[in-house]
Amino acid sequence: MEVKGSRRSWAWSRIWDAVAVAAIAFALWKIFVAPRQFAPPTAHPAPHAVFARLEGEPFSVAQARGRVLFLSFYASWCEPCKIELPLVTAWRRSHPQALVLPVDVGESRSVAAAFARRYSLGNVALDPRSSARALFGVGGFPTTVVIDGRGFIRAKWEGLNPAIGLALSNAQRTL
Repeated sequence: MEVKGSRRSWAWSRIWDAVAVAAIAFALWKIFVAPRQFAPPTAHPAPHAVFARLEGEPFSVAQARGRVLFLSFYASWCEPCKIELPLVTAWRRSHPQALVLPVDVGESRSVAAAFARRYSLGNVALDPRSSARALFGVGGFPTTVVIDGRGFIRAKWEGLNPAIGLALSNAQRTL
């Protein structure tokens, strides 16, 4: 009887080992491989979206032609966004030539403004009607969409990415 129990225990420990190896492999892929994968130049054109901004004039995606545009979609209630947005902001400050637009999705101007102040976000765009979900295929937060200088969506990263700065640098250099 003891032999059966120890065999089951051994089998379950091997299953958990396999799960742990798979989780580590996924994390390594997410950090080191996925940020370097960009869709081919035949990727679909970015929609002609126009967003109001907290400061200044409205922003049109078409205005970014000739430059790589990073749209970072978030919501103030999103806990992973509170981790990733400061990383995106730090990267933007160290790359002043980059065009990074944080987009607050589904919230009022006052909520977006309070969140932007708290996390020192600049150049914040507003999407109070959540149109970005359909236009850019935003399924969850945070989501970063990369649009090349010709106006084509070349990459989309969904979920918290602790290496977002590396991903943004690779896209900026590659595109």
